[in-house]
Amino acid sequence: MAQIINTNIMSLNSQRNLNKSQGSLQTSLQRLSSGLRINSARDDAAGMAISSRFTTQIRGLSVAARNANDGISLAQVAEGALEEATNMLQRIRELAVQSLNATNSPSDRQALNLEVQQLTAELDRIAKTTEFNGEKILDGTFGTAKFQVGANANQSIIATTANFKAQQYGNYRILGFPTSVAGGSVHNLVSGSISVSGVEGTRSVTYTAGESALDIAEAVNMVNEATGVKAIAQTEFDLTFSASGPYRFSLTSSSNIGTSGPISVGFNLTKKDGVEAMSIAANAINDVTARTGVIATVKDDGSGLTLLNTEGQNVTIADGSFKNNGTVTITDQKNPTPTTQTLVADTNADSRVISGQVIFDSNNSFTIEQLNGAGTSGVASQVISVASDASVLQKVADFDISDVPNANIALVVADAAIAQINSQRAKFGALQNRFIATISNLETAVENLSASRSRIRDADFAAETAELTRNQILQQAGTAMLAQANSIPQNVLTLLQG
Repeated sequence: MAQIINTNIMSLNSQRNLNKSQGSLQTSLQRLSSGLRINSARDDAAGMAISSRFTTQIRGLSVAARNANDGISLAQVAEGALEEATNMLQRIRELAVQSLNATNSPSDRQALNLEVQQLTAELDRIAKTTEFNGEKILDGTFGTAKFQVGANANQSIIATTANFKAQQYGNYRILGFPTSVAGGSVHNLVSGSISVSGVEGTRSVTYTAGESALDIAEAVNMVNEATGVKAIAQTEFDLTFSASGPYRFSLTSSSNIGTSGPISVGFNLTKKDGVEAMSIAANAINDVTARTGVIATVKDDGSGLTLLNTEGQNVTIADGSFKNNGTVTITDQKNPTPTTQTLVADTNADSRVISGQVIFDSNNSFTIEQLNGAGTSGVASQVISVASDASVLQKVADFDISDVPNANIALVVADAAIAQINSQRAKFGALQNRFIATISNLETAVENLSASRSRIRDADFAAETAELTRNQILQQAGTAMLAQANSIPQNVLTLLQG
């Protein structure tokens, strides 16, 4: 091997290895001090890109979990407000039931109604002022909203809140009248059908001639689950008398209990009207209510009687051959176009059939359409007469229990309002549970993605410590060997000393 001094190959080799050891030592120190295996793209370009995508997902999912928690908070605020609204509606319902009691005077009912009006105003105030983070959530302005519960676009949960202002919810109703007052032994209801279209769906209901309002209501209720529309029936009409004196007529309804024919009613009026005189007639009719199913009440102004069959059966009133002292006028006041018939004060046998009223109710808007032929729309062979084919909202804002008819309506509206609020509360409860499940899933995803990122990016301290020790030893050895390599050219000087 040639002895040279200009180029020290061994020194260069030692320097190269020492630099390499120092670089490795620097890398080990950086990884151990940062805890990361990848501190820059040069450490692992592919790993850096993958771990960066994981970081994006992890941070996005963490924010999504916070969003879902905010959604739970919003639902809790709304549900809490609706719970209080339910309590107030229950109280209104109690007051309506109390108002219906016959022991209450008009002033008593007015006093009860004052509390109802205050509760109604508070219901409206709650709907208008309940908010979350400045957003009104029960007055209809919140509407349908998206809660971002994912790290990427369009990963959201959609929720809807209804409008619970007092003017905007209650009971939807259509009043139907199968027939008006008619003469003879049968009423003028003809065969036909109607289409009932509610929130759940549409069904047609068919009737045959001779059926009562009760029959129609029962047929509608048979398809209630398919339409969301229910029906009740009642038969109500007024009687007035043209003169004082003796009267006798018979009452017949399908509610006649334990009898095979008409039930005779007789009384002697001291005057043709007035509360005292009408009470005589009402008492006579009510004495046989258990057999006829017909209840009589005196009109507030004493002008006549109101007769009611609560089941909606057809009621027949006839005077036979008895000559009443005056004309009996029968008026179907519930019909939008009231109809009137009379039992004339003579010995001829007069008979009138009064058909009932069908009341269609739903918590949601609905329509009723006449059908004829093979299910086609039309008005021929009309089965029921309605003021409007579309349901009319009986509003919470219109609560009034100052008299018996309005108290009855208040009961129905309160029940519908409670049902609507309960439905919305159930939706909020389901939404909260969904958010909870979403948060659990997001947390699991964050955990798994973090573990995946850690395996790619984080330093293995056991391996890095061993590598550090190795590099430190190599550096020390390299330094020593570099010193030895640098001293080798001095050996050439011994040749010059000879």
